[in-house]
This record gives sequence, C-alpha cells and structure tokens, in this order.
Amino acid sequence: WGQGGRSLQLVTKHSKAKRSKPSSACEKCSEDEGCLCTVLGFRGGSAVKTACQLLVCIKPQPPLILVAPYQATCDLQLELNLHPEIDLAIDGADEVDADLNLIKGGGGCLTQEKIVAGNASRFIVIADFRKDSKNLGDQWHKGIPIEVIPMAYVPVSRTVTQKFGGAIELRMAVNKAGPVVTDNGNFILDWKFDRVHKWSEVNTAIKMIPGVVDTGLFINMAERVYFGMQDGSVNMREKPF
Repeated sequence: WGQGGRSLQLVTKHSKAKRSKPSSACEKCSEDEGCLCTVLGFRGGSAVKTACQLLVCIKPQPPLILVAPYQATCDLQLELNLHPEIDLAIDGADEVDADLNLIKGGGGCLTQEKIVAGNASRFIVIADFRKDSKNLGDQWHKGIPIEVIPMAYVPVSRTVTQKFGGAIELRMAVNKAGPVVTDNGNFILDWKFDRVHKWSEVNTAIKMIPGVVDTGLFINMAERVYFGMQDGSVNMREKPF
C-alpha cells in the first residue's frame, strides 16, 4: 500500500461513454491501480469524484491525502509541492494514438498536468472510445495546444507554421472579451497541423522556441489507457514495447 507516502493524481474528463455505465473505466482503473497509492490528487467533476470514492472504498486505510496540482474544487486540497513524489498519475486526454502519445490541454491546464505526469513513477489515462486514434489528428480536430508567454504569441505562431506547416489560432475566451489566460498568466495557441509528424522531434523543437512554456503533446509518458466503450465495457491498452 503505497511507496513512502507518495501521491496519485487522479483527473478524468466527462464523457458519455464513462457515464453510460457507472463510470466503468474509472471502476476498472480504481480496481487495478488503487492499491498503489496513499495520496490522492484530483480536480472537480462527477467522474473524478466517483473514481475517488471508489478508491477510498477499495483502500480505506490508511486515509488518503488529497492533492491538487492547480486550483481545484476541493477544500481539502494540498499543493503538489508538499507531495512531489508521485506513485501514479491518472488523467484524461483529448486524443490517444496507437503508441499512447497524447494530445491534452483542451481545458487549458496542460502545463500543470504535464508537471504532475512528469513527476509520477507511472502515468495512466482514462478516456472514452472517441479519443482512441491510430494517429493524432484522426479524431481530435481542435489542434495541439501550446502555452506561450503573452508577448511572444505572434512570433511563436510564425515560427511553428513556418517550420511545421498548418495553421495557428490564439484561443479566445467564451465568457469574457479577449484571449484565454491560463492559471500561469499565459496565452494558449491551438496549432492545427496538416500532416502526421515525428511527434517527439516536433515537441522538442517547439519547446525550444523562445516564449513557449510547454505543449499539449504528452510523448512517451502514458503507460496504460482505460477506454470507456460505448456498450459500457472497458478496453485497456498498454504502451507497446
């Protein structure tokens, strides 16, 4: 039960498939992974809360400590800095390819989520069947998020499109005027790429552009994905070796 009090980050996204049966993907993940952690991190959402409750039922002792890497709807949250060693990170994804590379950041929290995943011994994803693709871009058409320093969004946009093609849009807010501002005070660019790339190389190259904070490409990070299927079953896929 746990490894020296390390933590687990549990984040899932709402989806029809995961709601159709009582969060079947969350249940399966909780059964398989719940015994590995003593510290539980999560953010708001009914699917997340369901999975948290399942984990507590599976392993009620010792008590779970709640950890959130960024602002969450939980009065009991603790900062990641208090629990930097993470046994297991669990998150959602906007798209998953055949090699378990991910696009994340549709909700705008890509940098914090990548910090949590990058500090975890293992990284697990919960998603519905519509996020499963052979290649990135097959299902997800909103582009790859790139978090940037506000003063650099124009030169970063020019550099990315000149090097890799496609088109870039500054993400605009829905309920207020102006662009989306992340919890870090930055802007988000959505890069709509027009072809399949060697994503590891592209991710590294984009992160080297002055003004880029991070990208929504999670490359070679996920170990396992639980897909909630349309019929309520769960398809678990592990990273090919």
